Amino acid sequence: MGDLATTQDLDSRLEGYRTELTGYCYRMLGSAFEAEDAVQDTMVRAWKSFEKFEGRSSLRSWLYRIATNVCLDMLNAGNRRARPMDLTAATPVAQARLTARPEITWLEPVPDGRVLPTVADPADTTVERESIRLAFVAALQHLPPKQRAVLILREVLAWKAAEVAELLGTSVASVNSALQRARATLAEYDPSESDPADPLDEEQQKLLERYVAAFEGYDMQALTALLREDATMSMPPYDLWLRGHDDIVGWMLGVGEVCRGSKLVPTVANGSPAFAQYHPSQDGAGYEPWALIVLEVADGRIGAMDFFLDTKRWFPLFGLPERLSAEG
Repeated sequence: MGDLATTQDLDSRLEGYRTELTGYCYRMLGSAFEAEDAVQDTMVRAWKSFEKFEGRSSLRSWLYRIATNVCLDMLNAGNRRARPMDLTAATPVAQARLTARPEITWLEPVPDGRVLPTVADPADTTVERESIRLAFVAALQHLPPKQRAVLILREVLAWKAAEVAELLGTSVASVNSALQRARATLAEYDPSESDPADPLDEEQQKLLERYVAAFEGYDMQALTALLREDATMSMPPYDLWLRGHDDIVGWMLGVGEVCRGSKLVPTVANGSPAFAQYHPSQDGAGYEPWALIVLEVADGRIGAMDFFLDTKRWFPLFGLPERLSAEG
């Protein structure tokens, strides 16, 4: 009976770290599914080798060491996750073509609840949310794996340099040097900050309500009034992306006309407002999944609309309905 109680106690203690470890692995790997696999592998390794854990470090530090090693092993395969913006320049709408790039390992969206632990300090929440934004995670992918780990541990999770050095089995000087290089590389990709959105303030709420009304009504004048001049739109797994009002509207009124008549259901992804887009069903009975739309909001306007089209993967992950009734 004692062994069973001990086993249940260890399971409970390990589970207490699952969400924050998933957030760490997601930033490292850029994939919600790979992050969950990495954490599961971490838990199994920890469980099997717990007898060797001598308590020289905290259980949390030990788990992060295992998770880091798991992620570094996974990253050795060399696939860097990307957004369409990482691959090509923006395409003028007149030349726009939908070309799927199945060989590209795309950056994936993630539900906030899978990667953001509940913390009491609002300042910690803001940093954690900023650091799972698509633009930030995409910028992280440009860092070599160990620099990525150093930057996340130091800048996002606020570990001391000595703690990171111990975790990575290196020196404090080496950690500080890696952090400097990582900051310099990150600055080149300029993952500019978005408006804090936890909770949404009244202005943000109104902005999103106007976005839903404009999108569902397919009112392009109302939609562009909500977009920044340099707003972008992307649609992974296609490599096409567009920038600016004219090209976005040109697309929406051309090939994008298939979006007319859609319904939007609010959700959250990557610390940002998001919507499940449902398209009128071909059989005329209600609406079926079309895209997960993740928005970037900055300075009170929408700066990016990323449409993730692989709904068979995303809608179950986000707990979204398989279809909507005709009443929406």
